[in-house]
Amino acid sequence: MKRLSPILAPALILALFLFSAPAIAASINQELSQSSVVEQILKRGVLRVGMDTFQPWAMKDKNGNFIGFEVDVATRLADDMGVRVEFVPTPWSGIIPALLTGKFDVIIGGMGILPQRALKVNFTQPYEFSGMSIVAHKELAAGFDSLEDFNKKEVEIAAKLGTTAVIAAKKHFPQATLRLFENEPQTYQELRNGNVHAVVGSAPRPAFEAIEYSETLFMPVEGTFTKEPIGFALRKGDPDALAFFNAWITGVTHEGWLDERHRYWFGTRDWAGLVE
Repeated sequence: MKRLSPILAPALILALFLFSAPAIAASINQELSQSSVVEQILKRGVLRVGMDTFQPWAMKDKNGNFIGFEVDVATRLADDMGVRVEFVPTPWSGIIPALLTGKFDVIIGGMGILPQRALKVNFTQPYEFSGMSIVAHKELAAGFDSLEDFNKKEVEIAAKLGTTAVIAAKKHFPQATLRLFENEPQTYQELRNGNVHAVVGSAPRPAFEAIEYSETLFMPVEGTFTKEPIGFALRKGDPDALAFFNAWITGVTHEGWLDERHRYWFGTRDWAGLVE
């Protein structure tokens, strides 16, 4: 058997590589595309969205249907994909693990983009910005008119478990006692009942509470004292899905649709009569 020349052998190997490389690359790209959550959504005909209830991000109306800013976002996204939307209510403290185990396709729920979270999930570009506000009990927090007033050992502050409100409260009120609750309505009920001095929560809910229960509650500090970008959260290793969701956010942002929905849900109380 005739052996290849030492000069010809590397040349032949290189030629075979150059000939097969495009086919290999095309095969890999096809496999990645088919495994993307976007392809799975299109085949299934359903966009499964993980979320929890935060007013006015997502909440139930008097008929038991979900409404809110995030509900509008997810519904519009599904419509643009030509599929229907399915909401998967999930306790906030366990929502990232639920995403990673495949219980839904994406988190669209007012999730702040944080480095700790980005170690576990991929975030899209921001489609909204939020911040923390504080609302207080008029009797328990009488005379409090600054954040520093709440940073005392005798002060009790409520926040929802697993949210950035907890991070903000620990940072700004390290001396205070922090009480954590699984659901948001419970934190505000504790405040209205006079069991805590204040609640730290995502705007604009604290301001809405101060308006609705003005005889009992007040805003010691106007506006927000933090600012955080909000993004969709996806499982890692899916560049196609990340690219699609980013493109969608860019499109509806420039269209002005996101601003219009934000003004309705965050700038008005026109929807208040729809909820309990």
